[in-house]
Amino acid sequence: MEKVFLKEGKYIYCIIASNEALSFGPLGVGGRGDELHTILYDDISAVVSNSPIISYSVSRENMLAHEKAIEEIMKKHTVLPVRFCTIAQDDDKVKKILEIEHDKFAELLKDFDGKKELGLKAIFKEEIIYKEISEKYEDIRSLKKALLSDPPAKTYYLRVEVGRKVEAALQEERDIYKEEILNTLSPLSQDTKVNAPYGELMIISAAFLVENSREAEFDQNVQALADKYGDKIKFKYTGTLPPFNFVNLVIETGRY
Repeated sequence: MEKVFLKEGKYIYCIIASNEALSFGPLGVGGRGDELHTILYDDISAVVSNSPIISYSVSRENMLAHEKAIEEIMKKHTVLPVRFCTIAQDDDKVKKILEIEHDKFAELLKDFDGKKELGLKAIFKEEIIYKEISEKYEDIRSLKKALLSDPPAKTYYLRVEVGRKVEAALQEERDIYKEEILNTLSPLSQDTKVNAPYGELMIISAAFLVENSREAEFDQNVQALADKYGDKIKFKYTGTLPPFNFVNLVIETGRY
């Protein structure tokens, strides 16, 4: 069988402000151990690795490799993440992209310098919140009492009504806590991105773009929320991430 050799290109991970030839280790997507290195133009660089020119599957393994590479670079540089699976033909094509987009990239690097993304998810503890809803909402309490007085065969529509009211109450509770979380944390950030929650118990899934100088204050406020509501809400706090939620450069390499 004839062996197929795939054409090699340059996988682009992110843009940084640097005019040095740098190397970041064998962290390339694809599991071949390709070295991350810079391709320079003027005072900015693209961080790339060698890669076959293929369409990588959006698998957990590939996405993690892409994100971890950018996280490694972020340890020492402000980064502009580039969309997953952006592969240019060769060094010259990458330099041409940097030349044409120089002013845009340089301005974005200035905007994101000294800032980081911090993520927060808040999720109700199931048993606690449903118990609290049953006690807090009088109409639900009354309907549940009525359910106890009739046999199950006669209470179908009543049970449906209870379910509907509990769902509405849960939404109301989510809105109350979401507003408080955002009112507490958004003033401490430069920008906030609220992502779609998943599951009925999730109150909020949000990313905050925070200046390095305000990170400690932001941490303290997250801790204050956890101290105040930790009995009924589980907080998942992730810190010092590349600004994936605020910039994800789409570079159509074929256009350059």
